[in-house]
Amino acid sequence: MKIETLQQFIEQRLMLEQYASLDASLNGLQCGRPDKEIHKIAFSVDATLETFVKAAEEHADALFVHHGLFWGKPLAVTDTHYARIATLIRHDIALFAAHLPLDAHPELGNNAAMAQMLHLKEVTPFGNYHGVDIGFKGVLPTAITAEEIVATLNFTYEDGLKILPFGKKEISRVGIVSGGAASTVEQAIEEGLDAFITGECSHSMYSYCVEAGITMICGGHYATEVFGVQKMEQEIKKKFDCETVFIDAPTTL
Repeated sequence: MKIETLQQFIEQRLMLEQYASLDASLNGLQCGRPDKEIHKIAFSVDATLETFVKAAEEHADALFVHHGLFWGKPLAVTDTHYARIATLIRHDIALFAAHLPLDAHPELGNNAAMAQMLHLKEVTPFGNYHGVDIGFKGVLPTAITAEEIVATLNFTYEDGLKILPFGKKEISRVGIVSGGAASTVEQAIEEGLDAFITGECSHSMYSYCVEAGITMICGGHYATEVFGVQKMEQEIKKKFDCETVFIDAPTTL
């Protein structure tokens, strides 16, 4: 399989074109030779020097990440940005990234994965971001506590977990938007949800949660966005029958 074949698959499977005007993070192939043959693909959450070095140590031909190198503005190829790109080029590693498309995907996305793990019923889109819902909401099969939700999703305090426990003890209706989406708790309040699950906590949202009587579970930005890349690893391995490796590089945030 060539890089260009994987590029076409990622573009189509994650519907990258639908987010072209919404997401400035240059989704798709960010670095690499389209005609290069792929034998091994690495998967990780972040495009950092650490993950690039580990991908090289694994002899990966390509690396798929959620947070890529480009975020809508020109970057001089100097300092840390130079070191990152130089590592990719030196080891001939192609870099693919999918940001919002991997949050919002109804099967392979971070938010869909968490909804699946919780066995949510009556799942519908949720979490408006510039006119597009990138998360999901639904009803738990049976009402459970915040601690039981945390255990199901494998969130830990070591990985950045923070719970604002101001809602019902027994939770039934939840909304989910991974990453840095704490402000979306306002939408959860408007829609009468019992709890909202996201990545990062927010000082400014604390009082909203207290006053509205809602629980916000902040599992950690990294911890809530590991699911999509792991889903993509499974999907690509199944589709192309190639060797893969997951590179875990948690930030505890």
